[in-house]
Amino acid sequence: MKILSGIQPSGQLHIGNYFGMMQTMIGHMESAELYVFIVDLHALTSVHERDRLAAGTIEAAADFLALGLDPDKCIFWVQSDVPEVCELTWVLSTLTPMGLLERCHSYKDKVAKGIAASHGLFSYPVLMAADILLYQADQVPVGKDQKQHLEVARDLAIKFNSHYGETFVVPEPAISATTAIVPGLDGQKMSKSYGNTIPIFLAGKELKKRVMAIATDATPVEAPKNPDTCTLYQLLSLFAAPPRLVEIRRLYVEGGAAYGYLKLELLDLLHQRFAVAQKKREEFLADPAMVRAILQRGAEKAREKASRTLDLVRDRVGLRY
Repeated sequence: MKILSGIQPSGQLHIGNYFGMMQTMIGHMESAELYVFIVDLHALTSVHERDRLAAGTIEAAADFLALGLDPDKCIFWVQSDVPEVCELTWVLSTLTPMGLLERCHSYKDKVAKGIAASHGLFSYPVLMAADILLYQADQVPVGKDQKQHLEVARDLAIKFNSHYGETFVVPEPAISATTAIVPGLDGQKMSKSYGNTIPIFLAGKELKKRVMAIATDATPVEAPKNPDTCTLYQLLSLFAAPPRLVEIRRLYVEGGAAYGYLKLELLDLLHQRFAVAQKKREEFLADPAMVRAILQRGAEKAREKASRTLDLVRDRVGLRY
């Protein structure tokens, strides 16, 4: 089983990234052929500052390594270090119907949120398809919001195979029902582009400020509340131990849930979950050359895999003569 997923270095990685993809991928290290990459080419659709993108790439890699990703048990690389993906993107784009991309809601959502409209943003799903198909991935852990893009990859694989002969594995999405969408501070999907995140490695006063800003209603402490519509409860459910979550739910349903105290409890749970990884991250960031070396070794392994697929594609479409 080949499992693949990537993450953008477009800002501080947050707990939505952690529960939606990172934790899942790290958990597959012992059971699958694992492909994990930093998608810096995708990040160019929203990040146009050289230093920010370069630093974000190292930081995203350090985050993964600190959280437990073992580069000896997976292939871990930076997207742009495997140029084969750009050639495959072009080949796939020649088969991609305009209507298929026009139906993708992510483009419209991002433009509505203020990200500049561009060809790169519009054709983002084709590059994502190339990322997946290049390594013949069987399964792709994605958030619910990315499911449509995975369907584009499936459509293109099927269309290419139908036209040129069996070439690509048709990938399947893997979406966890409990973490398909992690809510942000405002109750919308947690997203760097929405500015409503809780970064994984934020600490001190800044972390407390974010947690205390989680949107809650004005229902009195003693009044019953609906936990299933409360952003704070949804976030607590990701961190609290099951017995404690039962107690918290009872406070909501029967009355007695004090939002301020529960936010402080969430703050403590965040510290507990990420304290050890925080120290490891600092060690990786203190030695960026080591991080680059890890990524370069991963890119060499990724290119070996990618070149096999691209050689087959070139032969199929007639780019070998």
